[in-house]
Amino acid sequence: MLAVAVDAVKSAEEVFLDRLGAPPSVAKGEHDFATQADLDIESLLRVRLGATGIPVLGEEGGGDVHAERTWVVDPIDGTANYSVGNPMAAILVSLLVHGQPVVAVTSIPVVGRRLAVTEGGPITVNGEEITPDPNPDEIPAQVGFSSVASPSGSEFSSHFRQDLLAELASTFLRPRITGSVGVDLAFTATGTFGGALSLSPHPWDNAAGVLLARAAGRRVTDIHGEEWTPDSREVVAGAPASHEAILTTIARVRERGGR
Repeated sequence: MLAVAVDAVKSAEEVFLDRLGAPPSVAKGEHDFATQADLDIESLLRVRLGATGIPVLGEEGGGDVHAERTWVVDPIDGTANYSVGNPMAAILVSLLVHGQPVVAVTSIPVVGRRLAVTEGGPITVNGEEITPDPNPDEIPAQVGFSSVASPSGSEFSSHFRQDLLAELASTFLRPRITGSVGVDLAFTATGTFGGALSLSPHPWDNAAGVLLARAAGRRVTDIHGEEWTPDSREVVAGAPASHEAILTTIARVRERGGR
């Protein structure tokens, strides 16, 4: 199934690069939108992945995350970046079996990096096996941080996010906001980041990166330290010290009444 996912993503990359800078075309709520490229890439992926007989869950077209097996697709993670030509945008594809990712592909087309993995296997970048940095906690350790602005419907307020960002910056971690959860988790897998925090509840944002981070030996939980599932409201991933620092900092901010 990994080969199927990689081939589908390769086809999607062509559309992605051809349309880079596409303007908003579909309003999805306050401060959220899709471009025609989002819709076209998801349609392409649905056809290619759906040919396996496995249903597809996509950000734009929906689906059933609790199916026994399902492909999970984010056609463009970081659409706001993509729309202005910012390279921090990714195509995310994963295969969930009984609620856990077993295949994952994260492509960052503008920088020419495509990460792929199957459960229990090595991570490859552009087809070449890599050995992730075993000690990304060493100073200066960077941490990918979810959006500071609270999206419509999020249970985490902008005030909480800003407090948390400030608290993380007072630790040994150096927060970075890429604007793409998929990029943050991919960077955590390779060791570019010591860790990452996703406050997105959406499995299409998180599932591919969860498997990549696990494959790299990172700790991956929700903010309570529990195993990630498609019903989790967030992801904390990282090497041991980074993961612990993120969890304890979140707990400290929440104890002060932040939310």
